Amino acid sequence: MNSTRRLDSFNEAFTKNFITFALGLIINCINGAFVYTYFKSEVFQQDPRYVLYIHLVVNDMIVLTVSVVLQIITYTIPLSFSTCCMLILIVVTTNKNSPLNLAGMAVERYIAVCRPLHHTQICTVQRTYALIALIWGVSLIPSITDIIILLATQPLSVFSNSVLCYPSYIYNTSYHKTHSLVVQVLLLSFVFLTLIITYLKVFCTARAVSAADQASARNACNTILLHGLQLLICMLSYVAPFINLFLATARPQDSTKIFFATYLFTNVLPRLLSPLIYGVRDKKFSSHMRLNFCCKCKNPQKKGRVMSSKNVLH
Repeated sequence: MNSTRRLDSFNEAFTKNFITFALGLIINCINGAFVYTYFKSEVFQQDPRYVLYIHLVVNDMIVLTVSVVLQIITYTIPLSFSTCCMLILIVVTTNKNSPLNLAGMAVERYIAVCRPLHHTQICTVQRTYALIALIWGVSLIPSITDIIILLATQPLSVFSNSVLCYPSYIYNTSYHKTHSLVVQVLLLSFVFLTLIITYLKVFCTARAVSAADQASARNACNTILLHGLQLLICMLSYVAPFINLFLATARPQDSTKIFFATYLFTNVLPRLLSPLIYGVRDKKFSSHMRLNFCCKCKNPQKKGRVMSSKNVLH
């Protein structure tokens, strides 16, 4: 989020908000098309792989929506401290959901390739929903801890003040910084290790199985590699403050433009990756999307031709 409201002119602020809103709307519409396809086809709702995928998409939509709202509010109206804390809690929690969800998707692919006979017993839809609930619980704990630290270190009167709603301004104590660093290191280390181990296991299986099964194993390897790529892009939001500090120090006259560009490339545009990496690449999902949306485009034309033919007959 851009934290430089007072340094921008009206035209600059309007341009930044318009770009953010337009990109957020376009990306959410694309993601919404994938969510619609998922709920329209029962075959996806019975597959744990797609349940985890659509949870990742919905999670990205929540992150993007709240992030864009905060960006616009920063430039328009003052926000109370307590409301800001609630919005930041949503953003921080959903941001942590993404890498954990990627780890769950990698484990599911590992079981499907390396333990195919046990896949239907281990990876059920009910257990997948339980895993999603666990992901939300694990991600929510650090966010609630930040608020507890805030309550312990700040007077209650601060919650009635108006603030510039940005995490580094709200959670600015040394306890928050230490807590954030520990959580990020533990979270990303766990997810990285999960991706590396599952990839190596699947890769070894791909070399050992027959030629008929190698294609499936290779696809699983490629999918896990894409999980790793998306995780690296997710990490950009964690290193964004350091990027801002380095670039703004080098070019202080362009600091507001640097902060805004960093925000777009680390928080907004990455939310388009989930449908591009998984939805478009997945033949089954893309075929259902074409079936749903192309048929809707053709049906009005067919109805028009039917109506015109009836008019001719009359």
